[in-house]
Amino acid sequence: MIKQVLFILVLLMSPLAGFSQDNLLINVYNRTTTSLSGDWKYIIDPYENGYYNYRYQPFDQQESPWASAFFLNSKQKNPSDLLEYDFDGMDNITVPGDWNSQKPELLYYEGTLWYKKSFDYNRSQLSNKVFIYFEASNYKTEVYLNGQKLGTHIGGFTPFHFDVSDLLKEKDNFLIVKVDNKRSKDGVPTLNTDWWNYGGLTRDVKLVEIGSTYIQDYFIQLAPNNNKQIKGYIQLDGVNKSKQIVQIEIPELNISKQLIADINGYVSFKIDANKIQYWSTVTPHLYDVTLKVEGDEIMDQIGFRTIRTEGSKILLNDKPIYLKGISIHEESPLRDGRGHSEEDAEQLLDWVQELGCNYVRLAHYPHNEHMVRLADQKGILVWEENPVYWTISWENNETYENAENQLSELIARDQNRASVIIWSMANETPNVPARNIFLSKLAKFTKSKDETRLISAALEQKDYQGNPLIRTIDDPFAEEVDILSFNQYIGWYDGLPSKCETISWNIQQDKPVLISEFGAGAKQGLHGDQNTRWTEEFQENLYSKSLKMINGIDKVQGISPWVLVDFRSPRRVLPKIQDGWNRKGLISDDGYKKKAFYILQNFYKNK
Repeated sequence: MIKQVLFILVLLMSPLAGFSQDNLLINVYNRTTTSLSGDWKYIIDPYENGYYNYRYQPFDQQESPWASAFFLNSKQKNPSDLLEYDFDGMDNITVPGDWNSQKPELLYYEGTLWYKKSFDYNRSQLSNKVFIYFEASNYKTEVYLNGQKLGTHIGGFTPFHFDVSDLLKEKDNFLIVKVDNKRSKDGVPTLNTDWWNYGGLTRDVKLVEIGSTYIQDYFIQLAPNNNKQIKGYIQLDGVNKSKQIVQIEIPELNISKQLIADINGYVSFKIDANKIQYWSTVTPHLYDVTLKVEGDEIMDQIGFRTIRTEGSKILLNDKPIYLKGISIHEESPLRDGRGHSEEDAEQLLDWVQELGCNYVRLAHYPHNEHMVRLADQKGILVWEENPVYWTISWENNETYENAENQLSELIARDQNRASVIIWSMANETPNVPARNIFLSKLAKFTKSKDETRLISAALEQKDYQGNPLIRTIDDPFAEEVDILSFNQYIGWYDGLPSKCETISWNIQQDKPVLISEFGAGAKQGLHGDQNTRWTEEFQENLYSKSLKMINGIDKVQGISPWVLVDFRSPRRVLPKIQDGWNRKGLISDDGYKKKAFYILQNFYKNK
């Protein structure tokens, strides 16, 4: 009994019980990997019988778990054995992909689903390390290989990995993953959102094989205060990381430099580069950058640019820029469900460019890596957002740790992407003391991780000095952001579109202003007069009047209307109009453009 208690205490004190994952392996995107995508077996387990015994004690915290623990993948050894599950006899589900859109009976399902994949693997060198890498899994994920627990990850939109070097076999490996997408009051996001809670292994799962000493992390950008200097760091990990020689090469800039890592495998550097072609929305130039250490080599495509603010201006490469944007949810434009493929990202960003945008707001959570990689190539600036949404448990320390960890994993993944210019802390959160402390701490953490980008959050408007016809931003967090952003729905949730003609604005902060959301719902193909809700004409009229109003707001340096494409939301239940869809898209869920699309397109053409 004492031994069992000690075992549980050790487990609870280990990283498996927490949020943070140290030493996240970055740029798996450009490494040679073995995908585990395709058909997986699955078991729906709403009562979590495969995880808890009848006393509600987790099987993976017991020294001798029962055969009914699903992660053991138990098989009958003789006909008299009692066993009430069998992965191999179950149906298939496709990974990557959410379960809601694949199986009609799982459309609204929130709970636990178990995945199982069998595979063989031949390591190219026995001394190499092998990781299993998840691009994302929503929401709480427990991972087991060959009956042994690898760990737990919490958060639905960021990558994580586990070292499987000592557990991997050449034949008959079985990977079992428990995914639980139940919403939680203390989660990030919390219980109440306005998007579909897609569950499962929503992005790819890969095996990554690398040398026993390897490049774990690196950050390579222009120095914030010197656009003729490339600055950064490289972090090694593995069995022999101390005092290693690290080579950085940028052939197009004639840069080839040797660095010596310290005893912890870390090295920082500054390299003068006088003939840089800067990355911009017009010329999105990317350099091939190669990093080498004995036993490991990795290449990336990195653009060099500066982004900063000066008074009410946003300066890209020291030149003012107006952010002509649109907000996007991560739903596939090619099929039903969560988007995850390069083809999904390509179609969404093609529409963005057709609209005339140079900027996108990826709401309300981190999107897949294809989006930012393609944005780098296409010259589209990006706002990335942490899923701190509406009202969460501001005073709960574990909730804060969760939010910080998700943001940390996002920054680690995308810190070398030139397109990414804004880290957003939150969306539409209440101005209360606990929230202000929470967001302030999160902003300070973000600045400590990355000093080369801007901080923002989608705030809310309010009446100025009690006058409903004058609007302002009165929020202490507005003092901490680099860009003042807010959502407003005058003409939709607040009166009719004609109200836009009566509103003026008094924004006192000397900062650039982004209108992070505005819009109206419209059912594509439904027509009527401009004051009939849900018609394309109503949405068209609201865009016309909103854009005219926005043009009169001092300090506005960009907009990202809500939203590019209709998306699923269980909050939206109006029959024959919404039917489970948020209809504020400029494009319908089946790819048809609404009349308001062309209003915004024309505005951007002439901006």
